[in-house]
Amino acid sequence: MEVAVTVTPAAPVTPPAVDVSAPGILEDRYDQDGFVILRDVLSRAKLDALLAETARICRGELGEIDGAVASAPDETDDEVIRRFLCIHYPHKLSSLMLDTMRHPAIVGPLTRIIGPNVKAMQSMLFVKAEGKPGQAWHQDEMFIPTRDRSLTAAWIALDDATVENGCLWVLPGSHRDGVIYPNREHDDPRYDCTVESYDFPWTDDDAVPVELTAGSVLLFNGYLLHKSLPNTGRHGYRRALANHYMSAESLLPWALPYEGQSMAQADFRDVLLVAGRDPYAYKGVEQLRRPRIRPDRDGGCDR
Repeated sequence: MEVAVTVTPAAPVTPPAVDVSAPGILEDRYDQDGFVILRDVLSRAKLDALLAETARICRGELGEIDGAVASAPDETDDEVIRRFLCIHYPHKLSSLMLDTMRHPAIVGPLTRIIGPNVKAMQSMLFVKAEGKPGQAWHQDEMFIPTRDRSLTAAWIALDDATVENGCLWVLPGSHRDGVIYPNREHDDPRYDCTVESYDFPWTDDDAVPVELTAGSVLLFNGYLLHKSLPNTGRHGYRRALANHYMSAESLLPWALPYEGQSMAQADFRDVLLVAGRDPYAYKGVEQLRRPRIRPDRDGGCDR
C-alpha cells in the first residue's frame, strides 16, 4: 500500500554575508543579486549610543520634527518611541547619526559598488514597535531618481531584524533589467501609506527574507524590489537606520527644476559628500528638507 507523504517546502533562508576583504566578491554578488550583507559593522557600544540617541530624537530633544507630537516629561522613553514608525533625516538632528552616515566600514564598500565619488541625500530612522506596519513592494529609485542608476541604500540593523519582527524581504536579481515598475495606492493594513509596485515578473514565492544581527548592514540597489511586513513580535522593536547614497557624478533630479531650468539640469543639492570629490561643488549645498515623520495608517496618509 502506498503512503501519501506531505512535503513541507523549506523556509527561504537569508543569504550569507560577503567577505569584503576578498577581491571582487562584493562587487560580483551585488551585481548578480542586487544586494550584499556586511556582518557586524557596528560595535555594541556604537549600537547602544544610537539607540539612546533614537530616544532623544523621538523626545524632540535634538530639534523639531515636522508632524511629531510633543512628548510629556512624565512619559517613559518606551511610551514616546512607540508613537513613531519612521523619522526622515535624523542626520540633520544628530551628529551621531551623521557620523554613522559617513562610517568608513560602510562608505568603503560603497566606493567599490558605486565608484570613488559618493554623496548621500537621505537618512531614515525606523522604529517599528510591535504591531507597526511594514512597506509594500517598492523600488527606492522610484522615489529618489538618479541619472545613472547608482542609488544604493545602506540598511543598518540597530536591533536583530527577524521575520517575526518585520525584517526586509527582497526579490534577488530584480534590479538587473533597470525597469521601474508601475505603482498604485493600496489599502492593505499590513503596510504603511507608501504606494506598492506591481506587474513585475516575480511572486512572493521568489522573495527572500534578510534577517540581520544588530550591527550588520544590508547594501542594496535602488532598482531592487523589496518590502517588509509588520512587526508581529510580542514585544520589542525593529529599529534600523537606512541611508541613501549615489555617485557624486550624477545629477539628482529629485525635485522640479527651478524656473527657466530644463529637467535635464535639475539637481537636488541637499546632499552630503561622503567619499572622493563632488564635481558639482561649485553649485553649493542647500538645506531643502526638514526632519519629519512618516505617517502610518493609524496616523492618516498625507496624500
